[in-house]
Amino acid sequence: MMGILSRFKDIMASNMNALLDKAEDPEKMIDDYMRQLNSDMGKVKAETASVLSDERRAKRVLDECSAEIRKLLNYAEKAVESGDEENALKFLERKAIQVEKLNQLQVAYDTAYANALSMKQMQEKIVLDMGHLEGRRLHLKGKIAATKAQQKNTSSASVLDAMEEKINLAYDEAVALAELRAEPKDDLDDLIAQLEKSTNTNPEDELSAMKDQIKNKE
Repeated sequence: MMGILSRFKDIMASNMNALLDKAEDPEKMIDDYMRQLNSDMGKVKAETASVLSDERRAKRVLDECSAEIRKLLNYAEKAVESGDEENALKFLERKAIQVEKLNQLQVAYDTAYANALSMKQMQEKIVLDMGHLEGRRLHLKGKIAATKAQQKNTSSASVLDAMEEKINLAYDEAVALAELRAEPKDDLDDLIAQLEKSTNTNPEDELSAMKDQIKNKE
């Protein structure tokens, strides 16, 4: 059995998806499996021609042997019909040898046919696995991109939240300062203002005011 055919059971039994589901680093494992599949595919293509050639040769030899058996049987029948039993027996003896040979050739052909079928099945399986791997690779890249985008959005949202909190704090401080400045002055401030104003009057007005105060006391 040729090289790649020795891996037939392993290739056909492999379950890439199940192995990837258990992998700690699926992306790396996908790359490793893809390299292995490409290597296997190269070997399959390189050996397929030889295997198919063996199958065609085994079939041709088998068919030739079958034809020889039919021919000897026909000769034996004609010999019997002509009363030549001696030659009829010789034809049948040669036919028996060919029948034994045919059995061996049939085994060889069955093996060659099975090898050719195995090569075809391996090629189909490898193509299928490569397709699945490529699909998983694209899916994984999509998930990674989505995760990075989500992380970026989360980071941006955190920055925006911090900016909004800072703006709100500045606004609250501004409102508080405005309210503080808008509060009415207390009575002491008004009294001081009146006293300051009274000190700025002229003597005549001050004399008039003092007279009014004296009259009010009487």
